[in-house]
Amino acid sequence: MSSDFLKIKSLEGEYKLYHKKNDVGITVTTKELVYQRPHLTYHIRLEDIITIVPYVPGPGRRPFVLTNERADGTVRTPFAGSSDAYRLYVKEASVHNRSGIFHAAGIDFVLPLHPDLLSAVTQYAGLSPAAGDALA
Repeated sequence: MSSDFLKIKSLEGEYKLYHKKNDVGITVTTKELVYQRPHLTYHIRLEDIITIVPYVPGPGRRPFVLTNERADGTVRTPFAGSSDAYRLYVKEASVHNRSGIFHAAGIDFVLPLHPDLLSAVTQYAGLSPAAGDALA
């Protein structure tokens, strides 16, 4: 794991899966999803996930990981797109960085979710595909 990753001090729920690829780490428990980037960690309670949909950037648009419209400015983090990218809309998340812990509401995340991670998140969040749709 990158030494620039913040140490996760505690997790809610039972640990299920962890996936690390380049500078992205994703941990899934029965109660939360923890998304890690160097110097930045997001704790998302599974019950706060409203939607998960496949992410396809529009024509001429560059993909990104996070947009937080509630903050003073829009925060964007570069993300190399992948076929396993999903947009998660969450009611609220806890943001941990080297300056402290902050809470944000109404956040869109675009995350690379391996099919096993997607399956675990949807199972423990109690989400199901809409009629005619498939999550994986």
